[in-house]
Amino acid sequence: MLYTVLDYLEQTARNHPEKEAFSDLNTSITFNELITNAKKIAAVLSDYFEPGKPVPIMIDKSVRTIEYFFGAIYAGCFYSYFDFSFPDERLNSMINTLDTRYIIAEKKYEKKLANLNITPIYCENIQDLLTDKEYDESIKRAIIDTDPLYANFTSGSTGTPKAVTVNHRSVIDFISCFTELFDIKSSDNIANQAPFDFDVSVKDIFSGIFTGSTVHLIPKMFFSFPTKLLDFLVEREITVIIWAVSAMCILSTLNGFEYKIPDKLRTIMFSGEVMPCKQLEIWIKNIPDAQYINLYGPTEITCNCTYYKIPKTTIPDVIPIGIPFPNERVFLLDEQNRIVKDKNSSGEICVSGTCVALGYYNSEKTNEVFIQNPDNNKHFERIYKTGDLGEYGQDGLLYYIGRKDNQIKHMGHRIELGEIEKVFNSYEPVSRSCCIFKNNEISAFYTGTEIEKKEIVTYLKKIIPAYMVPANIIYISDFPITKNGKIDRHILEEKL
Repeated sequence: MLYTVLDYLEQTARNHPEKEAFSDLNTSITFNELITNAKKIAAVLSDYFEPGKPVPIMIDKSVRTIEYFFGAIYAGCFYSYFDFSFPDERLNSMINTLDTRYIIAEKKYEKKLANLNITPIYCENIQDLLTDKEYDESIKRAIIDTDPLYANFTSGSTGTPKAVTVNHRSVIDFISCFTELFDIKSSDNIANQAPFDFDVSVKDIFSGIFTGSTVHLIPKMFFSFPTKLLDFLVEREITVIIWAVSAMCILSTLNGFEYKIPDKLRTIMFSGEVMPCKQLEIWIKNIPDAQYINLYGPTEITCNCTYYKIPKTTIPDVIPIGIPFPNERVFLLDEQNRIVKDKNSSGEICVSGTCVALGYYNSEKTNEVFIQNPDNNKHFERIYKTGDLGEYGQDGLLYYIGRKDNQIKHMGHRIELGEIEKVFNSYEPVSRSCCIFKNNEISAFYTGTEIEKKEIVTYLKKIIPAYMVPANIIYISDFPITKNGKIDRHILEEKL
């Protein structure tokens, strides 16, 4: 029986012992080597971290980072990735949340770590100890499937960052379905775009661990140089990508496919934001034989809870978020916590099932959004309220409307900013748009072809009422992007 992700790793290593598991620009590691190295690291980490405790890791995204992730797991702990570029205040807040004394880090961050309330253990020093330690197999035998596997911090845009804690069983349940649904197999090459503190990386890492496919780690800087990015995809013969929407839009808006076509790509998945249809059309035009899949789901439910396979024949005007993954229940609740069943009626998207995270580590916020299903008073059924609004279309599929906190009250009307963006994006000269509500005004930023404001207003008024037309319409050459690949709305607000 396979109870933990380590069982899956060891099974894959038995089937593909010398196969490349992970690679970066400078090095690679086989599945057998990953197990050997991770156990050696775990033997050292066990002197500092008790089983069940978090292991913060501040190492540049590389094969070495993966070794330390699995070293933490073999030590009976769970990993949490720390980005060195974060402000000291945020990092100290994360340290306080995890309530940990130590952090695993590269020595080059010594000056940064001097400002933090934590004791660094440098991986360069750990390397010197690896031959002196022997792994205690009883630690692995004591791990159970409900133990935490990782903790990813939320953006913290509404206050203190929260550590979403996910266990082995949730990842096993999701990745087993995910890799089977989308036919990911040992012959695949997956290109990892997401930062390691973003849950999209979980799909990359553990799809490789479960199937024996090779995961190639793309340097962040390549997303500023489309030719380097395309060279990487072609040279590594990448077959599967699971990227943020903004990462895909970098290649399509900058005409990257005029330089080179990564024609080995067969499965292209995207998530994080609404995919602009115009950008998706560019991808499909250049890589027509690939399967395109829209994924939806917050960090709190282990990566994704719904998916939609884009038809080969035509792209819908509005791309649905689709249907639930197997073994996940997705439903809508209205403001009175009643189940929404009618088509074209909206409600908050809620999820139940094994996928639901353990909650927020060391936080009272857990009880606010991880709650008993209000529609079930017969037995315990824990659900997660996503804070996202959705509705069922006439086709029976689920459609994303927007964030509850992105729904505004303006001129006496309740308005969803995503609805304005959808109309804005339908205008031919516009590649992509983003609406902001500040100082009681709606402002719209857009990329594409710069045109007169009155032309855009005339177009918008044909489709939406006047009270929804933005007061400010601002052209920008490129959207500012967060480290997780989403449009950075905070920077846009500062421009107003």
